[in-house]
Amino acid sequence: MNCMDKHEIRQRVTEKYGEIAAGKTCGCGCAPGCCGQETTAASVSLGVGYSEEDLSAVPNGANLGLGCGNPVAIASLKEGETILDLGSGAGFDCFLAARRVGSSGRVIGVEMTPQMLEKARKNAERGLYPNVEFRLGEIEHLPVADSSVDVIISNCVINLSPDKPAVFSEAYRVLRPGGRIMVSDIV
Repeated sequence: MNCMDKHEIRQRVTEKYGEIAAGKTCGCGCAPGCCGQETTAASVSLGVGYSEEDLSAVPNGANLGLGCGNPVAIASLKEGETILDLGSGAGFDCFLAARRVGSSGRVIGVEMTPQMLEKARKNAERGLYPNVEFRLGEIEHLPVADSSVDVIISNCVINLSPDKPAVFSEAYRVLRPGGRIMVSDIV
């Protein structure tokens, strides 16, 4: 059995999600035959806990149907909080979180795929989200200051990391005292 090293895993994940961002392919659930039936990003999202209101509240193209749950719904976000989304993709959860924290709050999305980051930034411009910022980076090496975040959310991303202990170490580093993390993922 040939085991991939951490760099190769990150490279393959980046390539796959770059293709998804470019519309060349999609994640399981948004193509005919992918999971045995024809589905859409909307139907996948509805199936994992998002509401019709959630789907209509974000810019077109932000929801790619890549999540496996709805961390925003369970995070008890409050007005004025700073939120960090690990693996923010096209920005879907960031935009939902931005509505909850209001204009006095802030949302930071960290994404390692340049094409996905570009898509998220365009979605933010289109949707007029001045309190959302997207940064290029790996979740194992967060481009975020120490003790600067109230809540971390992540949706079906940590499973893709080849170094999960580093992800949680970084989460601890950037969370403020009393901060919390809400993760929806597969194990």
